[in-house]
Amino acid sequence: MAAPYALDDATVFVIVGSGAGGGTLGTQLALKGIDTVILEAGSRHETWDFIQDEWPSFSQLAWTDKRMTSGDWRVAKDFPNLPAWIVKAVGGSTTHWAGASLRFQDHEFKTKTTYGELAGANLLDWPVDSAEMDPWYTMAEDRMGVTTTNGIPGLPGNNNYKVLEAGAKKLGYKEVSTGRMAINSQPRDDRGSCLQMGFCFQGCASGAKWSTLVAEIPKGEATGKLEVRPDCQVLRIEHDDAGKVTGVVYADKDGKEQRQSARGVAVAGNSIESPRLLLNSHSSKFPDGLANSSGQVGKNYMRHTTGSVYGIFDKPVHMYRGTTMAGIVRDEARHDTSRGFAGGYELETLSLGIPFMAAFLNPGGWGRQFASDMDEYKNMAGLWIVGEDMPREENRITLHGTEKDKFGMPIASVHFDDHENDTAMRNHAFKQGAAIYDAVGAIRTIETPPYPSTHNMGTNRMSERAEDGVVNRFGQTHDIQNLFVSDGSQFTTGAAENPTLTIVALALRQADHIAGRMAKGEL
Repeated sequence: MAAPYALDDATVFVIVGSGAGGGTLGTQLALKGIDTVILEAGSRHETWDFIQDEWPSFSQLAWTDKRMTSGDWRVAKDFPNLPAWIVKAVGGSTTHWAGASLRFQDHEFKTKTTYGELAGANLLDWPVDSAEMDPWYTMAEDRMGVTTTNGIPGLPGNNNYKVLEAGAKKLGYKEVSTGRMAINSQPRDDRGSCLQMGFCFQGCASGAKWSTLVAEIPKGEATGKLEVRPDCQVLRIEHDDAGKVTGVVYADKDGKEQRQSARGVAVAGNSIESPRLLLNSHSSKFPDGLANSSGQVGKNYMRHTTGSVYGIFDKPVHMYRGTTMAGIVRDEARHDTSRGFAGGYELETLSLGIPFMAAFLNPGGWGRQFASDMDEYKNMAGLWIVGEDMPREENRITLHGTEKDKFGMPIASVHFDDHENDTAMRNHAFKQGAAIYDAVGAIRTIETPPYPSTHNMGTNRMSERAEDGVVNRFGQTHDIQNLFVSDGSQFTTGAAENPTLTIVALALRQADHIAGRMAKGEL
């Protein structure tokens, strides 16, 4: 492990956040011999420290700092101060994610070209495409140990999956499988195989699930070139008169302000905290925040079109046993406007434990029907909708006018309105999800509203032209040469697939780019 770097060491590359983007980038830079410091706002927990009990685990890992919400999305009513369910800990949300690792499809990199003009949507083609991303996807799949790639067998299907598979096949769906999962189906990378404990969201206690906490950061630290500082929340990024980033100011574990000098900075704090940090780093030279000459920082917030369907049967399913996201139906993830919307969606198995089910089945609900549904918990099967939502300028992260965090910095205000395309897609998915369960004899089905989002994207989007976005094709900000974005906030559009694999692939590609620029003396 690297000895602590000096605060005035201006040769280090500083990364804000240790999740899929930041943790991968930091490790990859260290493996390339580059001195790197990751500043993580949360604490460091290890596999033996994870609490496998839903609410205590949520308290241990979740980013529960207050936020404000507005807009017509149901989350603003049900969870107004918790619009996103992300992790504040070393490893970021890779400790909480379920492991689904899917490549974006060709058309999803070129949505403006493919979908055309959609009123109220701010569509833009990515400045990269599938052909360019393929080798990086391949590298990411190997790195993460994604099942059914690189000769790795798939995971077994639990009862929840078997119900989904039987119903989906009765409807004629063909692309039904236990999926591509970054969870070991056999020992790999000095980690054991999945024990099917069912607590994927609570931090994988066996270490079989890939996370930057267990699979990346220790390798980076072993080089002596990576230092991870937990309990260090970055407050603002500083720059010199020429506009070049020179360091970051952060609050340490005692709440004291410190300043770490930097050769370059990468922001990887998720799609809410990353724009908040750039906006909070305003100065006389950059009055609207860093990297914001386009006015696009914080705009185009996407969270995927989601919702859940549960089927209640006359026999036990015990959906909570085994992998949480045990299988997937991919047939609807195509672009086919005959269904009444652009883009597509995935249907993925989902299981919540009784404590979370009580909170999320019908938020704020109570009474006879709710009690009856909860009584049938053991007989439930569940699935989650993951669909491509449309980027909109109005859907955005801004700084709240009066509310501040404990360090005196303005908190994030999250505004989101569903686009009519999102609503049409969700309604279609609800219907198909219910039909899957009805096809295998469900007594009844339940539709649940969207939960606080785990798939936060956009807000610092990638664009060919500086006026259209925040970063270029390598995640380098258009405005500032040595400032990068490394998380899902750089996504130009959201696609129908879970975002983590793409975040990791982009981080591996970005590390190569940064190392190359440094070798040429350009950074």
